[in-house]
Amino acid sequence: MIKIMVVDDETAMREILKIMLKNFKVIEASNGREAIELYKKEKPDIVLMDIMMPLMSGIDATAEIKRMDPDAKIVAITAYASSKGEMVKKAGADYILKKPFTRKDVIKMIEKILEPS
Repeated sequence: MIKIMVVDDETAMREILKIMLKNFKVIEASNGREAIELYKKEKPDIVLMDIMMPLMSGIDATAEIKRMDPDAKIVAITAYASSKGEMVKKAGADYILKKPFTRKDVIKMIEKILEPS
């Protein structure tokens, strides 16, 4: 089963994403530091990473995960796509999903990542 790590400091957003991703195995982290540790342990297929979080931003966590695993598939999820998009791309995010998004948007993004190139 495809394993997706949802990283967001807002419990409600993690819960919404878990519902949207009910057909996948979902693991969750509430900040960037936690995300790095969980990534090492769980090796998820895809990471959905919020950008603005306490302790460690999604930008820093993305860069660290990509350093550890250049093949990691990371989708930045953010309401700040216009102001932070370039920074998160430089950090290594493969895609940016702009908040607010629908279940259809999320599933389409995951399918795009999983389809063989």
